[in-house]
Amino acid sequence: MRNQQGRNSLRCGGFTLVEILVVVVIMAIVIAMAVLSIGVTGRDQQLDRESMRIEGLLSLLHDRALIEGRDFGMRIEPTAYEFVFYDTRLARWTHFDQEREFRHRVLPPGMSFRLQLDSVQVVLKPVDPDLSGDTPPPPPQIAIAASGDATPFRLSVVRDETAARASVTSDAAGKLAIESSDHPPANHS
Repeated sequence: MRNQQGRNSLRCGGFTLVEILVVVVIMAIVIAMAVLSIGVTGRDQQLDRESMRIEGLLSLLHDRALIEGRDFGMRIEPTAYEFVFYDTRLARWTHFDQEREFRHRVLPPGMSFRLQLDSVQVVLKPVDPDLSGDTPPPPPQIAIAASGDATPFRLSVVRDETAARASVTSDAAGKLAIESSDHPPANHS
């Protein structure tokens, strides 16, 4: 009896190897989840996704402009954007929403746009949703001509609280480039 009490008192005094290993595995899982959610590189993946989506859509429109011989554009608001085409019959820019990928899009909360045309910051204004059918909406800030020429620009998607940004740029020939959020430009205004 005395021997059995001695063994029980020794068991209560520490942790077994299995218990320690279970705690270590749980800690490793929690740390791995934290690292994956934050990102090892410090990149803002949401900013990068938005800038890649915009670059892909503009690239597609550039190709379509050359193939179809039509002028396309991108109208940018402070937190939203949409694609338009120039309707020669109506002699005005018209919503290009016949295809789902070119629908009006709103940025996720906490993000906004900054646009530079010829190195000049453009003040972005929301489009009035109550425009009548006869009132033409404002023209797009970025245009892609049927010839393939395009408006040179730098469009940055900015995280409002941290000022982190990812940018899409274009030259006059319509050549697009992306600057991801982990490699900010050396000099940006």
